Amino acid sequence: MKKRFWTIGLSFAFLLALLIVPVQQSFSAPEPSANAGSISGSALNGQYHLDNVVKIYVPSTIKGDIPISKEAHEKLVDQALTQFSEWFGGATAVEGTGAWMDKDKKLIKEKVTIVYAFADKLDKEDVNRVVTYAKQMKEDLLQSSVSIEVDGKMFFIE
Repeated sequence: MKKRFWTIGLSFAFLLALLIVPVQQSFSAPEPSANAGSISGSALNGQYHLDNVVKIYVPSTIKGDIPISKEAHEKLVDQALTQFSEWFGGATAVEGTGAWMDKDKKLIKEKVTIVYAFADKLDKEDVNRVVTYAKQMKEDLLQSSVSIEVDGKMFFIE
């Protein structure tokens, strides 16, 4: 009777282990990142990379629709490139056109330059520096807001 009890007990424990281990592994398996499947096994494996990006949209107008000179805009872009390079080790500027609808449903367009930098990490101090910088730019250009982007999320700094 004792031998049968032990045999049934060991069989039960074995079956339980077969069920619990796969379930436990499915809950503890790390989630793959969105891009991991597409680049895993590529020539990029093991290469140094930066996970975060921060951007500021440098306007070319005062009060939202009064153009500043090309030289003044270039100076603002150079200042942003300098600041981002000091804070994050480097920066890039890309020209574009921004647009929005005013309160009268009129399309307002302006030249913008997006200055951006990649970073290994972005902490609270890094983000606060960029927000303070955007607030100063907003005040200097009498804008209603200046846009920044942090890791794909747009913020309107008012």
